[in-house]
Amino acid sequence: MAPAAASGGSSLPSGFSVFTTFPDLLFIFEFIFGGLVWILIASSLVPIPLVQGWVMFVSVFCFIATTALLVLYIIGAHGGETSWVILDAAYHCIAALFYLSASVLEALATIGMQEGYTYKQYHENISAVVFSYVATLLYVVHAVFSLIRWKSS
Repeated sequence: MAPAAASGGSSLPSGFSVFTTFPDLLFIFEFIFGGLVWILIASSLVPIPLVQGWVMFVSVFCFIATTALLVLYIIGAHGGETSWVILDAAYHCIAALFYLSASVLEALATIGMQEGYTYKQYHENISAVVFSYVATLLYVVHAVFSLIRWKSS
């Protein structure tokens, strides 16, 4: 473990190496699936508006924050400082928790869609739930590997 830490293996990448390192490669997939959740929730009907509001907040917040972190990593704004490793780990833990809560609430609202909704509306909500759980899984995996990177830094 010491040679990887001495060679800088536990630091954050900068430039286009962000797209070649494992935990940071997940930014692309978080961006894609988070955007899909945002689009599907914005176009779907949810029986409980408060649930739709929370899922929209989580998807938009994580989409913007993920995009901002990705751009900051590409331009090398972190400068190799340890505080950015902590920020990365904390953000992905919070995003994973937020997406898990949004996924569970969206699934609960979708299960409650029995009558008064069309087949298309129901399937839009099912798609939003599936993509939301995929985004949750991506954020959890990224959080775990960010915590491992933080511990080894």
